[in-house]
Amino acid sequence: MKFKRRAMKADVPSTAMGDIAFNLLIFFVILARAQDDSHLQWSPAAAAKLENIASAKVTVLIDRNNKLYLNGQEIGQGQLARGITDLLGSSPQGQRTVLLKVHKEATAMYYEPVIESISEAGGDLVHILEEKR
Repeated sequence: MKFKRRAMKADVPSTAMGDIAFNLLIFFVILARAQDDSHLQWSPAAAAKLENIASAKVTVLIDRNNKLYLNGQEIGQGQLARGITDLLGSSPQGQRTVLLKVHKEATAMYYEPVIESISEAGGDLVHILEEKR
C-alpha cells in the first residue's frame, strides 16, 4: 500500500527576515562610516606666548621621511626607550626633560610609539611648537 506523501511547507516568519535585514543594514552603515586614523594629517600647534625650556638632555626628532633621531643620531624604534634611559641616567624628576619634535606630515603610526617610549624611559615630555606670528 502506498501512502501519499504530504508536501512539507516551511514558512519563515517575515519579522525574523526584517530583523536580519535591519541588522545587516546597520552593520554595513557602520563599516562605511569608519575611517582610518593612521593617515591623519595635522599642522603643528601654534601659540602666541611660548615658554622656553631652560635645558634638555634628550631631543627626539621625527623628520619628513619618518626617520627617528635621538640627539641628532638616527636610531630605531626598538632602541629608543633604552637610549633615552641611558641619556637621562639618574637625573631627578624635574630634570628629565625630553624634547619631541615631529614633522607636520608624520602620522600617528610613527609618533605614538615614540611618546610611549619616552614615557617608559621616565622622561618629562615637552612638545616643540611653532610661535604664532
